[in-house]
Amino acid sequence: MVYSGKKASESSEPPVEPRIGVFICHCGTNIAGSLDVIAVKEYALTLPHVVVSENYAYMCSTPGQNMIHDAIEKDHLTGIVVAACTPRLHEPTFRTATANGGLNPFRFEMANIRDQGSWVHMHDWDGGTEKAKDAVRIAVAKATMLEDLYPMAVPVEHRAMVVGAGVAGIQTSMDLAKAGIETYLIEKEPTIGGRMSQLDKTFPTLDCSQCILSPKMAEAGRMPGIRLFTLAEVEAVEGYIGNFDVTIRRHARGVLTPDEAAAKGIVGGGCTGCGDCSQVCPVVRPNTWEFGMAPRKAIYIQHAQVVPLIYTIDFDACVKCGLCETACGTKKAIDLNMEDELFTVKVGTVILATGYETFPIEEKSEWGYKLYDNVISSLEFERLICASGPTIGHLVRPSDGETPMSVGFVLCAGSRDNTGIGKPYCSRFCCMYSLKHAHQVIEKIPGCKAYIFYMDIRSFGKAYEEFYYRIQHEGAKFIRGRVAQIQELPNKNLLVIAEDTLLGMPVEIEVDLVVLAAAVQPTAETEVVRRLFGVSCSADKWLLEAHPKLDPCGTTTAGVYLAGVCQGPKDIPDTVAQAEGAASAASIPIHSGQVELEPYYAQCVEKLCAGCGMCVGQCPYSALSMIVADDGRTVMTVTAAKCKGCGTCGGFCPGGAIRMQHFTSPQILAQIDAFFLGGEQ
Repeated sequence: MVYSGKKASESSEPPVEPRIGVFICHCGTNIAGSLDVIAVKEYALTLPHVVVSENYAYMCSTPGQNMIHDAIEKDHLTGIVVAACTPRLHEPTFRTATANGGLNPFRFEMANIRDQGSWVHMHDWDGGTEKAKDAVRIAVAKATMLEDLYPMAVPVEHRAMVVGAGVAGIQTSMDLAKAGIETYLIEKEPTIGGRMSQLDKTFPTLDCSQCILSPKMAEAGRMPGIRLFTLAEVEAVEGYIGNFDVTIRRHARGVLTPDEAAAKGIVGGGCTGCGDCSQVCPVVRPNTWEFGMAPRKAIYIQHAQVVPLIYTIDFDACVKCGLCETACGTKKAIDLNMEDELFTVKVGTVILATGYETFPIEEKSEWGYKLYDNVISSLEFERLICASGPTIGHLVRPSDGETPMSVGFVLCAGSRDNTGIGKPYCSRFCCMYSLKHAHQVIEKIPGCKAYIFYMDIRSFGKAYEEFYYRIQHEGAKFIRGRVAQIQELPNKNLLVIAEDTLLGMPVEIEVDLVVLAAAVQPTAETEVVRRLFGVSCSADKWLLEAHPKLDPCGTTTAGVYLAGVCQGPKDIPDTVAQAEGAASAASIPIHSGQVELEPYYAQCVEKLCAGCGMCVGQCPYSALSMIVADDGRTVMTVTAAKCKGCGTCGGFCPGGAIRMQHFTSPQILAQIDAFFLGGEQ
């Protein structure tokens, strides 16, 4: 944030006594419709040190900000109080207005009389008015004790990191690289591509998923500005915006890339993706990429379009027989003794794009998933219907390999579930891909019946409603109601027992195959990465954006941004759009060269510090450490750029040796006195 205007020290003879200006916002009728703003304005004038009290319809507007600017110059104000909405929304706006008037921007205090006043007491005019008076009195008490503070400028490393290489991570890293920013792309799987690379087609255009994604994967893999690390995970994080030190663990692949082989002096060596090693491998394991519906060897690639095109050894399955080494021949790409590698990189900004996983539907035992062979998940259906899948695109029943002539699609399988087992939220894209699945079975299997069990069809996107009508016209049968139970019949067919709310009666439909549209949830890795980078999450464990409307890509941790489904369920177009937004936001501080951090950080009063070190372990941001002072005593010191001003250390210190800037003990005690004593000291 850049503050214009004169500093307080440059003002013309500012008075020693505090002179406070109070400005009450109507916020249209959000505030003025539920409490008496005129009474609050008049009350403010009775408070000690208040010399100006004004009210206006919208203080955040240009005329409202000009009122603050003019009052500072005219009345030689030393502090500003704005009673309005939440500081999360407009505190920067009013700080800038304060600075433009020639006053230090940190001599501003905000009283939230909307969220904590008018909205709470919408039907209590007198109660809301009295609470607003209390809030203004408390804010004025602190404003009389505010000090001049100045932002701290820190340089920004000209590199970025993207964690997760699904379509969101790929798009983000490519945009950053095109903007001239060296980007580290970290992916825990052997290949990039994420969930989208497992899909057959995309809705509503029915484009081949790999036809869209594979060119992007290949471009990302060869783009000079992207340093790609697969089979890699974030191990540790230190630092702050502009200067993150991120430790990466690169798991042993057991196979050398051509560059790694060259570094070892093996001329013309390294994996070329020929597959000779896999053909001779004697170990067979279930293919997790195909959800166990096909086998794979202990040395494998997940699919034909992998990037990088390098085979991977599953060391948990490998018996180290050496047959793959022999088959590799002069390329000498096999290294059965390879170990994990740890390395640290410094980056300026970080984008988290860790994707999603599906809810374990077997927890809803009434649907028979993993109990009955012919009850499958939506992702398993994708692999069966896909031309590169285990059945080469032929949809078959897992129990007997026969072609199903009737398929039931159960929507909201674990979503919008308030039983305490599933997820209470809507997973957003399940309705649409289930419509796509119904189209595919009708198209690929002439005469096949598709039954869709739903509560509401949420076709929210561009051309989605038209796609819904198309599936209706193609003959899919829609049954509105929850599926209560699925039973297996002796012939392995399935009896779907549900309620039809439109007919007002229970229904029982026999089908050959059931597909459950599973809810989506954050990956287990998302929680680990979230804690490493200090990012908040919602009650449902999705990563929490800084503001749902005004900053959907940012987080409360400066320099860390979000892209894709890790922030909440969304379809591919919305994922790509957010990825592009995150890349743009993450590039701003890098191209600026430096960022300004607010001066809300702890300070150690060395003469009071006993050097016990108890505060160091309490800091959630690793901002505190112990040093030897000039007088030889061991004392605590603060890395100001890491400190978030949370106050944990200040509240914990037994000697009162830690001072919180902008939240000093005298300031907070003044607020407490103003609340309990009505301002009487």
